[in-house]
Amino acid sequence: MASSNLIKQLQERGLVAQVTDEEALAERLAQGPIALYCGFDPTADSLHLGHLVPLLCLKRFQQAGHKPVALVGGATGLIGDPSFKAAERKLNTEETVQEWVDKIRKQVAPFLDFDCGENSAIAANNYDWFGNMNVLTFLRDIGKHFSVNQMINKEAVKQRLNREDQGISFTEFSYNLLQGYDFACLNKQYGVVLQIGGSDQWGNITSGIDLTRRLHQNQVFGLTVPLITKADGTKFGKTEGGAVWLDPKKTSPYKFYQFWINTADADVYRFLKFFTFMSIEEINALEEEDKNSGKAPRAQYVLAEQVT
Repeated sequence: MASSNLIKQLQERGLVAQVTDEEALAERLAQGPIALYCGFDPTADSLHLGHLVPLLCLKRFQQAGHKPVALVGGATGLIGDPSFKAAERKLNTEETVQEWVDKIRKQVAPFLDFDCGENSAIAANNYDWFGNMNVLTFLRDIGKHFSVNQMINKEAVKQRLNREDQGISFTEFSYNLLQGYDFACLNKQYGVVLQIGGSDQWGNITSGIDLTRRLHQNQVFGLTVPLITKADGTKFGKTEGGAVWLDPKKTSPYKFYQFWINTADADVYRFLKFFTFMSIEEINALEEEDKNSGKAPRAQYVLAEQVT
């Protein structure tokens, strides 16, 4: 994937929901390799299918010569992201979160190349900079740069404020500051200039962009991938038995394979663009072949083979 038109190629695959200053980002990518990151909070002992699109997106950038940073949220996982969640999350113990951090790091590792010279991937953990930070430093150095007026206007927070039965705790309200500081930290430490994430992360990503500009006077960017929906309107990545996990102990390889085999014809070619590294031309040719064969489509088998 050539770097200069990488954004265009991602858009052709339907992989861009929102992007900040697209023209400036395309220019920056054309100048040469960048460092970018995506964060994964340990909210369970395994990643699930919803994490796969941003994770594969990191890989797409690495294949184009860029340096991916996979950030596991050892600190943010202790707080809980309120974005578009109807109710307050249950707080997990430090021991549990640490256990999950280790498992998720191991899950992320096979997707990226950590030994390929200049653009080798980096694994980071935000507990490294938050673990020993005291509350005064947090309030003075980070909190000072955030406007509560703007924070309560973010869509993700607004939804919770409008629910009389729920509201939002100060703990979850401050999550936005933590994720924002992650971006500023990674910008300083590794020169990271782009954050990618699911489209529910837009509010957190833009906070990080503002904070990085204020703290380090650097221009950085954000790009979100769409949250995957199915053509029939039902939730993607769920079966009758619950979520589809990347951990083979939680979702067996057989069940994982069957999940993809059962993809509806209305979704399968779109999912090939999201979840595989086949070219658009190959996917279009397969669709054409399926249409004209008069037999059951091959696409579901190709998808299952490629992803499992």
